[in-house]
Amino acid sequence: MNDLPQSVEVNLGRQGRVVIPVSLRRALGFEEGDALVARQELGRLVLEKPERIRQRLKQRFAQVPGERKLVDELIAERRMEGRREEAE
Repeated sequence: MNDLPQSVEVNLGRQGRVVIPVSLRRALGFEEGDALVARQELGRLVLEKPERIRQRLKQRFAQVPGERKLVDELIAERRMEGRREEAE
């Protein structure tokens, strides 16, 4: 069982700096010098390691058959949409 708090109040410092408390850094595996991706998500600030993002995307698309080409499908959809817009 993890006894670490899931949320901690922090202050926004000069130049927008935020210090992540050591308990959260350890729980998340963040170390000095790590690159983090910052994004806004539903009005929240999310900080995440790029490796975790790649891992999540691989899991999301793991069930897509290897012979299926999502890029080709997207290009075909965009072309169809373009033709529809031209026809209007």
